[in-house]
Amino acid sequence: MPTPDHSIRSDLTQAEATLAPLPLPGTLAGTLRQRRQRLAERINFPVVLWSGCSSSRNFPANTYPFRASSHFLYFAGVPLNNAAIRLSNGRLELFMDDPTPADILWHGASPTCEEVAAQIGADAALPLSELKAFAEGAATIAVQDAFTRWQQSNLLNRTMVQPEQSKAQDLELVRAIAAIRLIHDSAALAEIRKAAAVTVQAHHAGMANTPFVSTEAEVRAAMEQVIIGYNMTPAYSSIVTVHGEVLHNSVYSHALQPGDLLLADVGAEAESGWAADVTRTWPVSGQFSPTQRAIYDVVLVAHDQCIAQVKPGVEYRDIHLLAAKVIAEGLVDLGILRGQPEELVERDAHALFFPHGVGHLLGLDVHDMEDLGDLAGYEEGRQRSDRFGLCYLRLDRPLRAGMVVTIEPGFYQVPALLEDGDRRAKYHDVVDWERLAAFADVRGIRIEDDVLVTDAGSEVLTAALPTQATEIEAIVQAKG
Repeated sequence: MPTPDHSIRSDLTQAEATLAPLPLPGTLAGTLRQRRQRLAERINFPVVLWSGCSSSRNFPANTYPFRASSHFLYFAGVPLNNAAIRLSNGRLELFMDDPTPADILWHGASPTCEEVAAQIGADAALPLSELKAFAEGAATIAVQDAFTRWQQSNLLNRTMVQPEQSKAQDLELVRAIAAIRLIHDSAALAEIRKAAAVTVQAHHAGMANTPFVSTEAEVRAAMEQVIIGYNMTPAYSSIVTVHGEVLHNSVYSHALQPGDLLLADVGAEAESGWAADVTRTWPVSGQFSPTQRAIYDVVLVAHDQCIAQVKPGVEYRDIHLLAAKVIAEGLVDLGILRGQPEELVERDAHALFFPHGVGHLLGLDVHDMEDLGDLAGYEEGRQRSDRFGLCYLRLDRPLRAGMVVTIEPGFYQVPALLEDGDRRAKYHDVVDWERLAAFADVRGIRIEDDVLVTDAGSEVLTAALPTQATEIEAIVQAKG
């Protein structure tokens, strides 16, 4: 694949200065001890958390890449395959099998249960076969893979269900873990910063390589090369597409044309499991067209005003509604919408072009704790709205210092929305369809950053990546 004269590796020097080594075992053990002590302060019953198992693709030995359960990772700290921990009164007991001779033959030497226990500060190390004797009366959270869910059901004598349907003790555990994981400790923030630094460099590489390649796949390769080069993985399936109107596009075969916008939603996941999540949109040619620049600036104003509002005590729902209002204002100014912005938002007219929420929690998962449904994202007593403009809001809580959230407003021309007869009839009086046709070269634009809520306000963890249109154009136009 052609690349600029300067190597991608040389682009990484800024990130290298930011990236600290992984925590020393003693530091890791101390962090994990503090986390389980916080859990012990909230519940008075034992907990068993499973790491999960590798899943086979098409025959047993050919597996998908393994990713440990995030709840297990939070308290155990290391991505063990087919292991479990028991937490009780601040104690941690590790259950895993030592590697067999066959394991060592095919995969090389790996730590024993005793060695891992020492690394993470466990109080006991036991083979997995002994877990059954310790599982009675324990609460848990269902793991995603089917085999582990079967193990959980078998050992705990109950069917694993969705968190909202859990029995009282499991539900109490879910609420306790959500409360703890909402606020990141210093060790977590250090890992998120590492993932963010690599993510910033990946986006630089994507922009810089665009003039030298011809397909979405090649831009994706340039971006993920940076992530893999730091022994990290993509935190989710990368979105690198000229069809930005497809919100979670995972197709990379389209050719890059000079008039296209390329939307890249790509984030790194550190070895420890902590994630970053960033989106930028740039012109393939290196120059926004007048219509593309006009819409881009509307989204950027929403992005900037929303980030300016991030601070403790502010309702995230209000930040979403601010994004909706600013986008509506911008589209009125451009003649695409008609009416008062506040009334347009009340009617959900903005959602024709901005149908998703303004962001989500970020942490060990890119959509942190969404395996818990809305129990983590929504303040207790609140329920998800069925309104067109609010139903995809993933977070509805007051912000607190230590939370990390994304801010990611956007504009999209989604055919399934804009060509829907019922919606065209409902909004016939507020959409100028002829004027909208002048913006046909704007399929989708999203601008996303990762924001830490601080005591004094906020810190944009991905601020090193430009958002201004002229700066983005300069990166794409640079020839080495």
